Amino acid sequence: MTKNNAASLLTSIDELFTTEQEREQAKREAVQELPLAEIADFPNQPFKVRMDESMTDLAESVRQYGVLVPALVRPMPEGGYQMVAGHRRKMASELAGKQTLACLVRELTDDEATIIMVDSNLQREQVLPSEKAFAYKMKLDAMKRQAGRPSKNNSAPVGQNLGVTSREILASKSPDSDSQIQRFIRLTNLIPELLDMVDEGRMAMRPAVELSYLASDEQQTLWETMQSEECTPSHVQAIKLRKFADEGRLNADVVLSIMQEEKPNQKEQFKIPRERINKYFAPGTPQQKIEETIIKALELYRRRQRDREAR
Repeated sequence: MTKNNAASLLTSIDELFTTEQEREQAKREAVQELPLAEIADFPNQPFKVRMDESMTDLAESVRQYGVLVPALVRPMPEGGYQMVAGHRRKMASELAGKQTLACLVRELTDDEATIIMVDSNLQREQVLPSEKAFAYKMKLDAMKRQAGRPSKNNSAPVGQNLGVTSREILASKSPDSDSQIQRFIRLTNLIPELLDMVDEGRMAMRPAVELSYLASDEQQTLWETMQSEECTPSHVQAIKLRKFADEGRLNADVVLSIMQEEKPNQKEQFKIPRERINKYFAPGTPQQKIEETIIKALELYRRRQRDREAR
């Protein structure tokens, strides 16, 4: 049998045992150079594509070597493609002046695409609490739809009513425990101003979760009081605020009274406006880490001043 005949036979056998759809899918899975203009971002994608030093480095790498790991996209019925995994690579390619992006093209349902999008982004080193919050919610909703169960708002106390099977599966494939995932999902009920405080490390998770049970107008009243009083609720204060809200007795006067309570461990504090130090820290850096870094820098400065004085 000649070489050409053998190749023809293998092709015939392949066609015999695979469907046309499977053969088309195999072709699609090959890496393709797609025009950047034809790739739309994933709708409501919760992970921010930041213009930081890491992005600058990535853009320079793409400029020199190209995209080493292909992005994952899915074809859209109306034409073009939708990004599933690779938003940062797309941005880096645009910054590098590229016209195309190396991609794997895969047929995916909305829920399949959502789950892959969340999983691929949770592997980043820096993930903000707000990003995790909306990502976990999107993925859990998608998993429930895949399981044939309707999505419900999680209004029960943390630890209940998320669906044991979906919750356990989600936790088993995530860097956080099931109870922690539920806390993150509660954060999606915070108004943007309070959620920003969590992202910036100015409010801890536990009081933020309690405040997420307050209505939006109650949260807004609290936010305005926090601004005028220059304070942040402790966990105990957050529990009080929630209790009054549950009883229908939370108003501006009650909020002010609770926020003016002296905390047991309250100490005089020296405050630096966050915008003055943001450029020195990566987004999502915990407040404690920022404080430790500033103290170390001051200690180093003090030692150098002493050395100069001793000369």
